[in-house]
Amino acid sequence: MVDTPPPSAASRSAMRRVLAPLALAQFICSFAGSNMNVMINDISKDLDTTVHGVQVSITLFLLVMAALMIPGGKLSDKYGRKRCFLVGLVIYGVGAVLSALAPGLGVLILGNSILEGVGTALLIPPVYILTTMLFADLGSRARAFGVISALGGIGAAAGPLIGGLITSAVSWRAAFAFQALMIVIIVLLGRKIDDPLPADPGRSFDTRGAVLSAVGLVLVVLGILATDDNVWLMLVLVVLGALVLVGFFLTARAKERAGGEPLLSPSLFRNRTSNLGMVTQNAQWLLLSGISFVVSAYLQVVRGYGAIETGGIFTATTLGLMTASLAAERLVRHVAQRNLILAGFTVTTGGIVVLLAMVSDESGVWSFVPGLLIIGLGLGAMLTPSVNIVQSAFPETQQGEISGLSRSVSNLGSSLGTAVAGTILVANITTTPQRSYALALVVLAVIGLAGLVAAAFLPNDKPRHASHRH
Repeated sequence: MVDTPPPSAASRSAMRRVLAPLALAQFICSFAGSNMNVMINDISKDLDTTVHGVQVSITLFLLVMAALMIPGGKLSDKYGRKRCFLVGLVIYGVGAVLSALAPGLGVLILGNSILEGVGTALLIPPVYILTTMLFADLGSRARAFGVISALGGIGAAAGPLIGGLITSAVSWRAAFAFQALMIVIIVLLGRKIDDPLPADPGRSFDTRGAVLSAVGLVLVVLGILATDDNVWLMLVLVVLGALVLVGFFLTARAKERAGGEPLLSPSLFRNRTSNLGMVTQNAQWLLLSGISFVVSAYLQVVRGYGAIETGGIFTATTLGLMTASLAAERLVRHVAQRNLILAGFTVTTGGIVVLLAMVSDESGVWSFVPGLLIIGLGLGAMLTPSVNIVQSAFPETQQGEISGLSRSVSNLGSSLGTAVAGTILVANITTTPQRSYALALVVLAVIGLAGLVAAAFLPNDKPRHASHRH
């Protein structure tokens, strides 16, 4: 195979201009998903509502985002990826402004849960579709996904710290104003993006499929989020959601056989490589959210640390994520993507073991740093290749479908991570709170090993430098 010529300086500059708004969009959406956790008390007092009311707002945001991510990916094919990206940003920005000015819980739910959730579902699929289309070769695409994954991981891991700092220095409203300001910057940068494929307004949209997929995902996510309170309710909701999703799959198959275009083609699930890649994605985000929840709860409940102190400790994870994710282009030239994912799960599980070994009731704050840093390095090493493997497994015509599905799988992983960890912590399985936190980490380590097994079945692709030899 003939070597692909390196991009020119002008081409690299153009790629950076395209990548900046896409990566910043992923950052702000990940930030929004985690920063409100440290504002719950402030918001409830200011809006004269309950802590539970604010938690409902956070839960509804997750539900709206999960329900609409697959339809959002499909709409990008019909109306254009750039247009959906910019419209999603504007809707999100309006939601952030409403949230910042909210006089009560109702307006906060409208702004944060509904509008920000809808905006996220519209803008996130185009981030991954455009990246796959605009960065053609493996090296540049790996680097692009590395930057996006790094900023996504940083947004999720550093959200509590940044949110805590803004809330402490100004108010919780300023955190939403920060989001709105970031949206304005991203919209201005995003106007320079060129959509590589024209929109197809005449393309059909499977409304029934959209409703079935949304209802099924809402029931599953509600079940996951109900795990802490009622295991039987969780089982009922998850089973109902699974049945609705089976119905969605059957109607999609029937529609495709009849010559129509379903919301999600069943053929997507016939790709073994993509299926395994999505399993690893789900496990990665489950580990990230689960570990963040367990350690944050331990630091605040057992150690009595505040939001800023807790967020500051997670700087170690953020640094690890950023370092490993930004090294993606260099790593993919020398190491097969499968091996990077295998190494990522191994290192992450090892980091959990280090955390368990070093942290005790008498240990100081620095005892958390080595384990969290190692966990960040492991997660950062594998977030990029997992996304790249899934997105690259399909042609341009199916990027809208696979992007929405892939993002839904990752979001389900995030919800599941918090639910698994939370259930163990409130179940009183052990004799002391400290042992409950340790048990939760052990369970997460087992999930890391399960991800390692799934990654072992991925195809052993050759690294880029090897595949370019004559």
